[in-house]
Amino acid sequence: MKLNERSLAFYATCDSPADNSGFLYKRGERYTAYHRRWFVLKGNMLFYFEERESREPVGVIVLEGCNVELCESAEDFAFAIRFGGTKSRTYVLAAESQAAMESWVKSLSRASFDYMRLVVRELERQLEEMRRGLARGCGGSRESPSSWKPKPSGLARSPEQLPALPAVLPKENGCAVWDNVVGAEQRADSSGCGGHGEEGSPQPPPLPPRRRVSDGEAVAQSPSTFCRLHELYSRDVAQLRQHWLQKQRGPQP
Repeated sequence: MKLNERSLAFYATCDSPADNSGFLYKRGERYTAYHRRWFVLKGNMLFYFEERESREPVGVIVLEGCNVELCESAEDFAFAIRFGGTKSRTYVLAAESQAAMESWVKSLSRASFDYMRLVVRELERQLEEMRRGLARGCGGSRESPSSWKPKPSGLARSPEQLPALPAVLPKENGCAVWDNVVGAEQRADSSGCGGHGEEGSPQPPPLPPRRRVSDGEAVAQSPSTFCRLHELYSRDVAQLRQHWLQKQRGPQP
């Protein structure tokens, strides 16, 4: 794998967020002495500098095909980065505390692309199980959840099912009669509670009986007819009043 030194140096010192950073003790390759270095983890690359303020890294470790594990060493809180192969180098590092060691081991173990592939596969498996469970919970319906629609209730009727009202309502004695609408359903209220139909919808109150008008009979609505009726009723009232007065006075001697 070819690595451009300038690109690596820029990536190591740029303002991109680091996955982990801090001081670690690194054991030398030829000598077993430990040197304190500043480490920066970005993605699957572990950079180390001589000092925290250094502008260029001393080296980089590409964390692919390796295992991070604890190891026995003269230094406390030591762990190793081991690569597969007989001629591969093993990096031995030591932290300053138990918490720092656990944090670094966890971060380095999750830095490789192999680990990311495992995470993605596990998430895909969990997503597939959720989809299957959702399909079983919906009774095996093949329809997607976005296509589900609530079923209309009994109270909601389509315009085709509603009875059409006539253009001109029939009248009796000059008043409109709603219960004589053609096509309206007449239902007897067997529950004993008036004002509600079978489905709980409110019904209009019953109208009082009206005198039916025959075909040949005409309703008198002119002023002269009203005057004649008023005169006839006034005569009857006057006769009844006179008869009552005579009873109050008693028999005359």
